Parts: sequence; C-alpha cells; structure tokens
Amino acid sequence: MLNLAVNLLILFGAPLLFVGVINRTKALWAGRRGAPFVQPFHDFFRLLRKGTVISDTTTPVFKLAPSVNLAAVILAGLMVPLAGGGAIVSFEGDFVLFAYLMAMGKFARVLAAMDTGSSFEGMGASREALFSGLVEPAFFLLMAGCMAIAGQTSLADALPALQRSGGLLQVALVLGVISFFIMLLVEGCRVPVDDPNTHLELTMIHEVMVLDHSGPDLAFLQYAAALKLVIVGALIAALVLPPAAPLGVSAALLLLVLAAVAVATGLVESVTARLRMTHVSQFVFLMTSNGLIVLAVVLLFKFGGLR
Repeated sequence: MLNLAVNLLILFGAPLLFVGVINRTKALWAGRRGAPFVQPFHDFFRLLRKGTVISDTTTPVFKLAPSVNLAAVILAGLMVPLAGGGAIVSFEGDFVLFAYLMAMGKFARVLAAMDTGSSFEGMGASREALFSGLVEPAFFLLMAGCMAIAGQTSLADALPALQRSGGLLQVALVLGVISFFIMLLVEGCRVPVDDPNTHLELTMIHEVMVLDHSGPDLAFLQYAAALKLVIVGALIAALVLPPAAPLGVSAALLLLVLAAVAVATGLVESVTARLRMTHVSQFVFLMTSNGLIVLAVVLLFKFGGLR
C-alpha cells in the first residue's frame, strides 16, 4: 500500500515540478534568476479557476479531447516502472497498450485541432501525426531488444534487462537511454523538435494545436504534456536504476534521475536552436536507427555467442 501511495505521489506530483526544473535551468543558463520551481503549479491552478471559451464552429469533440487526452496519458503512466522497480499496473504485453494509449491521447488532440476548422491548427496536427508515427516503430524496436534479453513482455520486467554486464549490452544501454531522451523531446514538444514558448506560426506544432483551448481544458492539455515528460523520464530511469532497491532508496534515485533528465532537457533547449521542419524527421529517425542497433546488438549477444 505504501508503494502504491509513493508511486502515485511521484506520478501526479512530479510533472509540474519537472517543467519547473526545465524552466529554471533555462533561466540560469541565460543569466536570469527565473521563476520559482513551483510556478507551473500556480499556472495550473490559475487555469483551473478560469472560464472556458469555445468557438461556435466546434463540436463536442473539441470539448472532450483534453479530458480524453489526459485520461489516456494517466493510464499509460500507470504502466511505467516507478519506485520499487514495479509499475502500478503491470501485465504481459502491457507495452503494446502503453504505446496505443499514448497514441490515443495524440489522436484526441489531433481531432480537436481539426475540429476547429482552422487550416493553421490542421498544419500543426499533421506535423504531430507525422513525428508521432516516426517515434512509435522506434519504441517497439527498443522494446523488442529488451524483451529478447529479459524473456518478458512487460515494461517493468523488460527494461531493466539491458543492465546486465557485458560490453555490447552496455552499448545497447547507452543507445536506449539516448533513444528515450529523443522520445522525450518529441513527446514533450521540446527543442529541437518544437518550442513550447514560440509564437512563430510556421514552426509551431503543439502550441498551435492548443490555441483555441482555454481555462481547465488548457490546464489539462498542459498537465498531460508535462506528465508525458515524467513518463518517458521514468522509462530512462528504468534502464539505469537497480530494480531491487528498497522503496525509499528507489524513490530517491528515481527523483534524482528525473531531475537530471529535466536539467538535461533545459540545457538542450538553452544551447540548441529549433530544427528546420524538414530536418525534424531526420532527427526523430535517429531514435529508429538506435532501436535497430539495440535490437541487433541484443540478438548478437543472445544468439551470436558474443559477450
């Protein structure tokens, strides 16, 4: 019961703090003091208190999409290994449901953007669908490599398998971490894939899709985006943290890894510019390439007699 309470607290409390660490890192890198770490919490609750303005041209799909998106991301988060090495919900083949719950949230956002009848939001929706379509096969390739070693098909059992000793598997582990970090930048709509602070029409993806949302609906969308950062950060932690650590130690290490990932995200946004739209797909394809290499290395390790 304590394990469940700790994991729920991390899952639902860490997202906004994660964004706060990113923003503070960017501010310090730019020589500014920056907003407090808890500023995203104030922004979230301020939006919850505001009213909602809905265009007459939209249908109920537009109103339902933020709630469906948030619910899908929360359900996906329940399957991610957290403190104690286990997930809140875990079963064989859960990685498939995890991937398609994440896709369901994107589908709801794309429908809402298209429902506005705006060609501008339609442009962002088409870009979101394209880049998400590139990430999904890479995720399955990475999971295939982990499952080949672990002999298990759940996220909680398969991801720690790459921690086994061996030079080749250490290479696969590093590539897996890099791939999940790329996935975090894509899913979280961060630089160099997207810029959450931009208002330049021709380069926006996620931001243009939420322009017509306001009040609690906008709060749900922003919270879901932050939650996805924590979810993918937890996947990175599952690759590098020992699964059998005591609950207190595991929770502390998980928060430390999430903080490190948040700082790394802030540093990437501080030292790199947003890629040209024609180059974003090439950047995302790096994750697919890494996934192929990880799968090849694992198969050589398991069936080729290499160590």
